[in-house]
Amino acid sequence: MIDSLDILIPARNEMFLKQTVDDILSMIEGPETQIIVVCDGNWPDPPIEDNPRLRLIYHSKSIGQRAAVNEAAKLSKAKYLMKVDAHCSFDKGFDVKLMADMQDDWTMVPVMRNLWVFDWVCKKCGDRRYQGNTPVDCPKCDNKTDFYRDIVWIAKTNPQSTSYCFDTEPHFQYFVDYKRRPEGKGDITETMSLQGSCFLVTRDKFFELELCDENLGSWGSQGIEVAVKTWLSGGRVVCNHKTWYGHLFRTKGGDFGFPYNISGRQIQDGRRKVKELFFDNKWPKQIHPLSWLVEKFWPVHCWTKEDLGNLKSFDFTKKRNIDKVTTSMIKSNKEPEKGLVYYTDFTADERILNVVRKQITKCCPDWPIVSVSLNKPLDWGENIVLNGKRSYLMMFKQILAGIEASKADVLFMVEHDVLYHPSHFQYKISAPKLFYYNENRWAVNYETGHALFYHTKATSMMCAKRELLLEHYKKRVDRVEKEGYNFKIGFEPGGHQFPRGIDEYKLAVWWSEFPSIDIRHGKNLTASRWTKEEFRNKRNLHSWTESNSVPCWGKTEDGGLQEILNAI
Repeated sequence: MIDSLDILIPARNEMFLKQTVDDILSMIEGPETQIIVVCDGNWPDPPIEDNPRLRLIYHSKSIGQRAAVNEAAKLSKAKYLMKVDAHCSFDKGFDVKLMADMQDDWTMVPVMRNLWVFDWVCKKCGDRRYQGNTPVDCPKCDNKTDFYRDIVWIAKTNPQSTSYCFDTEPHFQYFVDYKRRPEGKGDITETMSLQGSCFLVTRDKFFELELCDENLGSWGSQGIEVAVKTWLSGGRVVCNHKTWYGHLFRTKGGDFGFPYNISGRQIQDGRRKVKELFFDNKWPKQIHPLSWLVEKFWPVHCWTKEDLGNLKSFDFTKKRNIDKVTTSMIKSNKEPEKGLVYYTDFTADERILNVVRKQITKCCPDWPIVSVSLNKPLDWGENIVLNGKRSYLMMFKQILAGIEASKADVLFMVEHDVLYHPSHFQYKISAPKLFYYNENRWAVNYETGHALFYHTKATSMMCAKRELLLEHYKKRVDRVEKEGYNFKIGFEPGGHQFPRGIDEYKLAVWWSEFPSIDIRHGKNLTASRWTKEEFRNKRNLHSWTESNSVPCWGKTEDGGLQEILNAI
């Protein structure tokens, strides 16, 4: 199936709209990529030529930038939407390059360059000066009126912006410090916020997260809105270094300023609404507080420890619960009981099995445990024995049996060869219809102690509501029994939706304070991969990190892993 993309351009009083459209048409390579332009209050001047890939919408009276983007999005039938300002240039094949790496819960941007659109040229002496307001005189002759714009249309290679953040107001900020960190390097890197002139999302996410909320104002703070909504709902915001776009900055005012007539008071009002929505944790679709995002990218150059402390002092979970229930209901609003579903086929060394169970008991001493073992009993928790051969289907059956036997409201899956950190079990889920995956996981070779990190969603690091897990695994077992197991349906719940996957439910990603260790001992049910070449899908390998140690746990090579196991 060919991925489709619609590029949405809100345009008001945009003198370079034609150049932008022509540039995009010459650079796109996707067979289904199209452009939707909303002419918000005026026709393009100069006019744009007809093209089968271009759709033009006209409003005689301006409706505002956010409203224009929303209108274009509603007209689209594409899988992906890309909002673009009407004064941008692009890399050849940018659309195909972005879609090749895109994931459904991501918001993605290319590298941003500064676009040099034109020079002012004196008709009398030929003197040239860089783009800006209309000249009032020539520094080299007595000409005061006779100038013209010479279009150069060059995306300058310096600077190349890949990381952004915001301060406590919030104001947009460049996050140059992050670019210098290890996590700021690679083909795909995360960014705390966005600049707003360009971003790519799925059409479903655009509407699900309301990424152009018109209640926040006609224009302004959109980069912060889009990025924060993506992060706080469980998605990721990333910059794709494999391609770029050029953006014209019009910051001089006058006839070279912003196209929308918005007062300073309106801008401040929009910023206030954004701050109230996110800093007070009032956005109903968030599963993380804003402090989580700031800590994820800490240190953030425009935030002090005091700023972060003030943000963390606001308990958004309690605030939102109280907002939603009456006083009479608060007494019954108990925190859901958490439980564990442990499954084992006994294939790991006995030492690993014993230490892992001991560590789990230390982490969750009072949690109810259902252990499901293969072919022989296990004296740990409420034990269920299933007989049969080791297989993916058998693992699914073991998990289902544990879910059915458990009485807890929220269940964490725990496997026999994963050394869990206590912080893994501190997570509190908020949405009953999402599967939650902790991505703070390192794979460690049991023989050598070599440690490897890359982004992955593993069943062993999953938690969710019992009812959701029960529904999913009943369907999964039934389907695999009838059809046999095929990797196309997905191994982890929420990774693929029906009909390819099991059901329509989706997943969310979170990070514990410290990582857990997935011990790769050579007999794991899933294959161990230690080189990038072994992966067919390389989308998540941008954070590939190899090491001789694991954060918090310490050195793992040269006998370090054995010392860690001995200490438990």
